[in-house]
Amino acid sequence: MKPVLTSTSSPELVVGAKPAVDPRLVASLAAVYVIWASTYLAIRILVKEQPPLLSAGIRFAVAGSVMMIYALRKGATLPSWRDWARVAPVGVLLFVGGNGFVAIASQSIVSGGTAVVCALMPLWVGVLGAFTGVRPTAREWLSLAVGFIGVLVLMGGPSLAGEPVHIFVLLLSPMLWAAGSLISRRTKDVGGKHASLVGPAMQMLTGGAALAIIALARGERMPTDASATSWLALAYLIVFGSLVAFTAYAWLLRNARPVIATSYAYVNPILAVLIGAALFGEPLGWTTVVANALIVGAVMLALTRRQPSGAH
Repeated sequence: MKPVLTSTSSPELVVGAKPAVDPRLVASLAAVYVIWASTYLAIRILVKEQPPLLSAGIRFAVAGSVMMIYALRKGATLPSWRDWARVAPVGVLLFVGGNGFVAIASQSIVSGGTAVVCALMPLWVGVLGAFTGVRPTAREWLSLAVGFIGVLVLMGGPSLAGEPVHIFVLLLSPMLWAAGSLISRRTKDVGGKHASLVGPAMQMLTGGAALAIIALARGERMPTDASATSWLALAYLIVFGSLVAFTAYAWLLRNARPVIATSYAYVNPILAVLIGAALFGEPLGWTTVVANALIVGAVMLALTRRQPSGAH
């Protein structure tokens, strides 16, 4: 079993010394940056024709099943009922409160605007982390402040128009995702040496089940006349948004500080706005350039740290 890196040995960049960058860190960050940025538009396309919570439930049930089957073939054992009970709250927070609420909001809010609001998530990680013993450093707090300013600049562009209830659940989404991300660190031992597969699979399965139950209770049903475009959007979300990107995110949560793991929330708004503008004709203003500089600067600030004096 590979050792879990602590806050003093996390795979970060070191300023003033020879760079030592873990390639897994780079690959994982690239996945959550680019793929998750594109999922905002994919979700918006999907919910134009398919019910938000039920389609999300199908997405995570399928992705979680594929991941669990793969883990079992690699030699993992089925988790105990106690493990399922430990993971279930994380699955609900991440996929009902986080992704499910985003899907509901995407029915009337453009993908770029949704991504901007979700960029508040690292701020919630910092606030909630202070109550769970995971306290950001002063440098990380500064990166949060700079990133938050970038988000505010981006929000000064095209307005976030939408139904009031959609705006409300969207504002709750990053808070609930942050809570789930922090709690998930307490279940990183689930699955033993196959935790990188078993843990995310369990989270998606429990979250998908909760989404399906809530969706059916709301009267949601899958349409019989949905276009091929909406089904392709669902397939993309299953394969890339869930299997690829969430696996990378789960690795980051176990091996990097929370602020590093959640830094994608600063990059995603910029990419999501650009993708939405290029592929869906969503509004694009000059504020994107200013916000981009602030947000990328915040990410670099979070990803770098000075080497302690006396170290070699």
